[in-house]
Amino acid sequence: MTSGKIKIGLVQTKSETDTVANLDATCQKIREAAAKGAQIICTQELFRSQYFCREEDARLFDLAETIPGPSTDRLQPLAAELGVVIVASLFEKRTTGLYHNTAVVIDADGALLGLYRKMHIPDDPLFFEKFYFTPGDLGFKAFDTKFGRIATLICWDQWYPEAARLAAMSGANVIFYPTAIGWHPAEKAQYGEAQHDAWRTMQRSHAIANGIYVAAVNRVGFEGPADRGLEFWGASFVSDPFGRILAEASHDKEEILVVECDPAVMEEVRRNWPFLRDRRIDAYGPIVNRFLA
Repeated sequence: MTSGKIKIGLVQTKSETDTVANLDATCQKIREAAAKGAQIICTQELFRSQYFCREEDARLFDLAETIPGPSTDRLQPLAAELGVVIVASLFEKRTTGLYHNTAVVIDADGALLGLYRKMHIPDDPLFFEKFYFTPGDLGFKAFDTKFGRIATLICWDQWYPEAARLAAMSGANVIFYPTAIGWHPAEKAQYGEAQHDAWRTMQRSHAIANGIYVAAVNRVGFEGPADRGLEFWGASFVSDPFGRILAEASHDKEEILVVECDPAVMEEVRRNWPFLRDRRIDAYGPIVNRFLA
């Protein structure tokens, strides 16, 4: 566990149809986050484009890029120039016909430390990700950056305590969740508040259960046709290991959050709530089954 305090930055933005403009805008906001003192800066999910998984269209595979590729060619020198770590969410073209929803971790010297490929892939109305993404095959791991040991998961991974547990067990101080989640307009009035509250509560529970910092960064804005679009609810936030919200963005504005995370708080929480100590690892074997009945 890293002993020094870490300042993390979350970049909550709108995404336009122009991928180059989105990359330019995100690079500028990374500069702004660094100017505010952020040392580890995370983008929202698939920041280079609008959220294309609202429909199944094979032409949209053209949005994918190799890693290394155009985005890392911009972000690696930027990380080195600013002396910051960048976690960036990209649509990865691994090879012809094989694509992933991938987060890259770039160290403060510009080195590409590694990738995380999204493990849990949803298939819901307007979230047709199984059409585009192959489930990840790199597992759950942490990365030693200049400023601390971190892990990254992606959006739908947020709902799985197993993923957060394994990320925490790998020694991370912070779990980053690049995210694209929003309301169906027809459902917002009836279910919107409860949906957002469930999302927020679930990630706070990961922080508490694992004694770890959790940082979720979502996009804002309405994307798609009026009758078949999504209103992304923003509300990016950072939770401390006790589940306290340290900072939270609005539902509808572009914002940069810069939050200090102190590993000493992890030490204190884990000593007093020793959930990791009291785990019954001898009794959990059945969890690898699909269902028990």
